[in-house]
Amino acid sequence: MIRRWLPHPHMSLTLVVVWLLLVNEVSLGQVVLGSLLGVLIPLATSRFWPERPRPARPAVLVGYLLRLLLDILVANLEVARRVLGPNDQLRPAFVVYPLELTDPFAISMLASTISLTPGTVSADLSPDRRTLLIHSLSTDDPQALCETIRTRYERPLGEIFR
Repeated sequence: MIRRWLPHPHMSLTLVVVWLLLVNEVSLGQVVLGSLLGVLIPLATSRFWPERPRPARPAVLVGYLLRLLLDILVANLEVARRVLGPNDQLRPAFVVYPLELTDPFAISMLASTISLTPGTVSADLSPDRRTLLIHSLSTDDPQALCETIRTRYERPLGEIFR
């Protein structure tokens, strides 16, 4: 019954908090209005939401997120060193990355991960969802970049979202 009225409870709570931050006032009227928006907006949009992904291995997901945070930190330092150093250290390139993943949510997670890691950006997904175009700020070996992405990100995502 509660799922019927609150199909996305986290979204509802987020909408209430965002509403209160936008109006910059915590009063009974604003809390009621924010709560009303937090219930009505997810109800009105719930049919457009895709099926919720269910991680098959949550423990692998935790390890994946920790690795991603560490990689983001290290990549930030590396990109700063390269950008602030001589320009001859930069070797930008587009790399075509063949995907092993087939699940749309897992592919989206991989593309987001690549874009979150400084120095690389997911530029395009092929219409058949078999390849991802990646722009790298600096790479000498596109094959090594692909293998790093495959072992550090794609294979763990394949385990998480089988």
